[in-house]
Amino acid sequence: QVQLVESGGGLVQPGGSLRVSCAASGSDFNRYFMAWYRQPPGKQREMVATISGSGTTNYRQSVKGRFTISRDNAKNIVYLQMNSLKPEDTAIYYCNARFSTTSGPVDFWGQGTQVTVSS
Repeated sequence: QVQLVESGGGLVQPGGSLRVSCAASGSDFNRYFMAWYRQPPGKQREMVATISGSGTTNYRQSVKGRFTISRDNAKNIVYLQMNSLKPEDTAIYYCNARFSTTSGPVDFWGQGTQVTVSS
């Protein structure tokens, strides 16, 4: 069982920066495939960025070049650095941990942190 706790959300002006963090409990953090998702108001949850245990990353097209996902396996933390923020980045941001088992993948989710981009 993994518990995920996000932090760092808030209100930021367009063009500004924000870093959200996700602290994970438990062991074997480096074996988890980590991701950030977001759910804009009135819309479906969508993948923002992913990072493997070895550090391979992937981003949705709309955030490429502006967002950076990273992880610290020694501290059990994954980060999402968000630069050049736009109003359309406003959403609840969720941390996800995926663990592969012989029965299939198992997903864990954080409670989410609100990011609002507005002047």
